[in-house]
Amino acid sequence: MAIRKLRLVYPPSLLREPIVYQLIRRFDLQVNILLARIELEEGWLEVELNGPAPLLDESESWLREQGIDIQPAG
Repeated sequence: MAIRKLRLVYPPSLLREPIVYQLIRRFDLQVNILLARIELEEGWLEVELNGPAPLLDESESWLREQGIDIQPAG
């Protein structure tokens, strides 16, 4: 199992979408939300993802396809 800490930056159009839920269901990852800030026009989450490295790579690609900006956390 690999661990990645990421900051997921949401565009306004995705703030009400269940992205974390879909991430867990689609890739069977353990997701720990470390920090979050959600406002009307912007939002971000710092998360720790746990799972097999190939699935973490796939999940990052999927998040980008959805319109989420991914940055290193910390």
